[in-house]
Amino acid sequence: MSNQPKHPKVAKGRPVTDKRKKAISDKARTFVDEYLVDLNGTQAAIRAGYSKSTARQAASELLSRPDIQELVTKAMADRAARTHITADRVLQELAKVAFFDPRKLLYDDGTPRPVSELDDATAGGLSGMDVAQEFDKERSLSAVVRKVKGYNKVEALGLCMRHLGMLRDKVEHSGPHGQPLAAAQVVPVFNITLTEEKES
Repeated sequence: MSNQPKHPKVAKGRPVTDKRKKAISDKARTFVDEYLVDLNGTQAAIRAGYSKSTARQAASELLSRPDIQELVTKAMADRAARTHITADRVLQELAKVAFFDPRKLLYDDGTPRPVSELDDATAGGLSGMDVAQEFDKERSLSAVVRKVKGYNKVEALGLCMRHLGMLRDKVEHSGPHGQPLAAAQVVPVFNITLTEEKES
């Protein structure tokens, strides 16, 4: 009979394994593509083929998944690379409106500058212009800018302030009944007459 001490038996536990990642279905990938259209989860889910009655819940569950979040982030980065639309570029364009200086439209003597002489910052602050075609004494046709139109500086400054954290307000990510938010229409708020129309 052996005098060696008996070692206690060690209970064998189940091997520790990581949970398998949930496979991304074709419908979920379609959801990601649709989500990039308007960043409205509910509408993206509906367009991707989910039921209207459960679209909001489906969108919430999808957007809470790390793998879907990773796909959305990568898709946004790819789109930015293709279109060259970045946050910096958008803010630069917004700044042109917010800090638009109408004095740059004129020479020191008050006469208007040709459009071709406007710098990028000044031109970027304009929303449009009224152009008339005229004949000179030699009957040559030329284009004359009558008016230039600009955007609302106060609204642009407000957007800049929100970006800087100077203003905070509640942001709705979807409209009534889960509908996408209506796109805000920025309309011209000033007209500057550059030349007087000639009497015929």
